[in-house]
Amino acid sequence: MSRLKNNRVGCLEFRTLLGMERRSFLKAGLLGLAGLSLSDLLKAESTSLTSAKAPSRQNSVIILWMRGGPSQHETWDPKPDAPIEYRGEFGAMRTKVPGIQICDLLPMSAGIMDKWSIIRSLHHADAGHSSGDQICFTGYPAAPEVAAEGPGNIMPSCGSIVADQFQRKNPKLPAYVVIPKMLPGTGAAYLGQRCNPFETIADPAKDGPFRVPNFALPAGISLQRLDDRRALLEGIDNLRRDVDQAGQIEAVDQFQQRAWDILSGKDAREAFDLDAEPRSIRERYGIIPEFKAPTPDRCGVPAWSQRMLLARRLVEAGVRLVTVDVRWWDTHVQGFDTMRNGFLPRWDRAYTALIEDLDQRGLLDSTMVIAWGEFGRTPRVNANAGRDHWPNVFSAAVAGGGIQGGRAIGSSDAKGGEPDSNPKTPQDLLSTMYRHLGIDTTAQYADHAGRPHPVLPFGNPINELFN
Repeated sequence: MSRLKNNRVGCLEFRTLLGMERRSFLKAGLLGLAGLSLSDLLKAESTSLTSAKAPSRQNSVIILWMRGGPSQHETWDPKPDAPIEYRGEFGAMRTKVPGIQICDLLPMSAGIMDKWSIIRSLHHADAGHSSGDQICFTGYPAAPEVAAEGPGNIMPSCGSIVADQFQRKNPKLPAYVVIPKMLPGTGAAYLGQRCNPFETIADPAKDGPFRVPNFALPAGISLQRLDDRRALLEGIDNLRRDVDQAGQIEAVDQFQQRAWDILSGKDAREAFDLDAEPRSIRERYGIIPEFKAPTPDRCGVPAWSQRMLLARRLVEAGVRLVTVDVRWWDTHVQGFDTMRNGFLPRWDRAYTALIEDLDQRGLLDSTMVIAWGEFGRTPRVNANAGRDHWPNVFSAAVAGGGIQGGRAIGSSDAKGGEPDSNPKTPQDLLSTMYRHLGIDTTAQYADHAGRPHPVLPFGNPINELFN
């Protein structure tokens, strides 16, 4: 409790919190899919789900996707002894774990270094945003014509593999969720629409009304009659009784009934109701107005802290893999100013809140948290006080799921430009995640042409994180 009190945000942020309107599962639009109703998605799954019994606690994963490519120098691999044109404007600070230093603008992260670890020698060979996304979400290279935006995978994302293997084990909740919407690399490819993620669409980091997009309710039921947001949760119960009394719920086909059960069921309703969180927890994660970068660069920083809080609620309820969009770390222009005044303070607060929250709830052992982006940044600072795309070496922060805290796996060279020791690939990190979930990476899936492909083409778990 004392930690929560010490980390509270200021009065302005607290008033912002108090002024936020109620959020509920219906407001959040959490089950909408790109162009599909939930019942359409469920109908695409050929195997009937007959068991409604919730499973016991299972392992889960939260991916904090730092799209754009966070700079290794300005996060978890500072180079204080390098020349100024390489080390940049920030310094390095000691952490709770002797011998490990991180950027000096991450003091809260440094204070709980014993709970998380760093991989400093990740690398691949693709400097494109969306093609790099594909590698890190699927383990396979992207198609040559991959679009700059959109989820157009040619291979299934890790979340889609999870959906295929685990959705039928707990029909009360989606196995795979993306907050707030699909990213490049997160699609199901030839596994089909049934393995695409549930998207929240509406953003828990933003104020204002929430809608349930692309969701088809049984005939005669309209969300418009639930205008009073404070009555939404009560209205769900009343609606279900009304529908049952009229016999409509039994008239819809089994797939739409399953969709209705997810929408109105207690498990989903409670998981997505952020109002159930104590204000002190909401504040601990941080509710901060959007930071506008001082340049035309794409570095506006949304208050994605509440997205992380929602992810915790989802894995606590039983969702197996949640991907959280925490973009946009593409710091080509005025990168130091953007990191100093925008990204790093927000990240430091929200990331440490998530790790401590999971730990205090007894969820950290079963929940692996992977924070990374599609690549790193150039070792030399560019002429615009930023850094450009650099897949040659980058870092990731990892915690939970049996990972031992306080470790730095691998290293980059003196200027932070290439792996120096113990190089790792995105496939190695994905293999680590799959092992935690109990997924065999040699299992074969057939594409549209009938050609078999393993879950991963190569890669081995990073055992140094555990032993």
